[in-house]
Amino acid sequence: MASTTWDIDVGHSAIHFWVRHMVISKVHGRFARWSGAIQLDEADLTRSTVDVKIDAASIDTQVADRDAHLKSPDFLDVAKHPEIAFRSRKLEKAGAGYRVTGDLSLHGVTREVVLEAEFAGSAKDPWGNQRAGFSAKAAIDRREFGLVWNAALETGGVLVGEKVEITIELEAVKKAASVAA
Repeated sequence: MASTTWDIDVGHSAIHFWVRHMVISKVHGRFARWSGAIQLDEADLTRSTVDVKIDAASIDTQVADRDAHLKSPDFLDVAKHPEIAFRSRKLEKAGAGYRVTGDLSLHGVTREVVLEAEFAGSAKDPWGNQRAGFSAKAAIDRREFGLVWNAALETGGVLVGEKVEITIELEAVKKAASVAA
C-alpha cells in the first residue's frame, strides 16, 4: 500500500517541553502555533515520514516576562530564527513502539534527534474522517543548538538546566484522495 498524507490536527495535538529551573524544579511550556503532515504507510509504519514546522515566537510558559526572554537573542532569537522544524529521516520498530530519527532545526542549527514514539491506532470520527493518534518523546541538550545562556546560582548549580525534555501528542486526519479530472 502506498503512503497517504495525513494532516496534523493541531486542535487535538500538543508540543510540550520542560527544563530544570534552579536545579530544584521544572518549568513547563508549549508551542501554540505549528503545523505538519505525516506521510503514513498504513501497511508498514516504518516507511512513514513526518514533517513539522513550529512558530518559535509562539512559545508559552504562562509567564510573559519569561516568554519574552526565551524569544530574545539569549535563547530562541525568534527575530533571526522564526521557525523550528523537524523532518524525519528514518522510522524503525523499537519494542512495542517506534524510533523516529530526524533532523531538528532550532536556532539556526540542525542536529539529529531521536524520538521514542508510539502509534495509538486509528478510527473514524463521527463525520467520517479517518484519524490516527501518535505520542512521542525526546530529550535534547539545548547547548548543542547554541542555546547557552545561563546564570550561576549562589548555592551552586545554574538557573536553567541544559536538558530539555519534549513530549508530543499528535492526532492526524487522513486527507481525502483527489480525483483526477
